[in-house]
Amino acid sequence: MQYTVCKAFVNGGRLRVNLLGEWTAAACAELGVDAEDVDRATVLAIARDSARSVARPAAPLTAYLLGVAVGRGVPVKEAADRLAKLMASWPRIDWRD
Repeated sequence: MQYTVCKAFVNGGRLRVNLLGEWTAAACAELGVDAEDVDRATVLAIARDSARSVARPAAPLTAYLLGVAVGRGVPVKEAADRLAKLMASWPRIDWRD
């Protein structure tokens, strides 16, 4: 069986195994943000949880709002915890009906 690799994941003939890490580094460089200051796991977790507990379009909006809060001085863990608490209290909708 022959497999083909999507060109987006190939760089100079080598498989790119950390595409998200590369994107994060490039985006940070473009925006003048220190990549060490980015808590990627927290941002991804809050986006995932908001997509699952609120609605899928809430994921990028929630991640953005988390960033705005952090930019205004709220520690990332505190902001994420507050959003998680809000999501836990958010009414659940069973979309299967």
